[in-house]
Amino acid sequence: IARSLKECAHPQQSAMASVDLNHLIGDTLTLARNEFKYVADLATDFAALPPVTCVAGSISQVVLNLIVNAAHAVADAVHGTGRKGTIAVSTHREHDQVVITARDSGAGFPAEILPHIFEPFFTTKAVGKGTGQGLAIAWDIVTRTHAGRIDVASPPGGGTTFHIRLPLAGPAARAAREAA
Repeated sequence: IARSLKECAHPQQSAMASVDLNHLIGDTLTLARNEFKYVADLATDFAALPPVTCVAGSISQVVLNLIVNAAHAVADAVHGTGRKGTIAVSTHREHDQVVITARDSGAGFPAEILPHIFEPFFTTKAVGKGTGQGLAIAWDIVTRTHAGRIDVASPPGGGTTFHIRLPLAGPAARAAREAA
């Protein structure tokens, strides 16, 4: 835990750097463990990936926000049952992108809420339980800072799955390729 905290708690960097994304996610999951350990079992499936150009602390924050939200959703779904739910995190490569998938066994979002989940201050949590900033910040980091994409699927009662797509070579390389 101390090693993970040390690696994730580096000063906020705004510069892109080459990162071992699987290692970064693993450290973030270690730090988030207290959020989910009593309510969910964690499954990981990390594919072999080349280094990814990104702002490490920002991507760590995105993953942390998703895991904390997943832990809360699972806790609500299993409350009073004596059972644990699941949170699954995986990575894989799709052409010139890396995809991070975070899936939980919570109750999911009602269809009418999905269009709003990335809006600042929008929350489904009770008053005093959430700020409505986690997913808005995640969307901003993924789309604006990294020129990536974040998608969500949440069938009724079927949990929630987030897919984060980041360009392997960073946003500058993607912009140059799209301009050509």
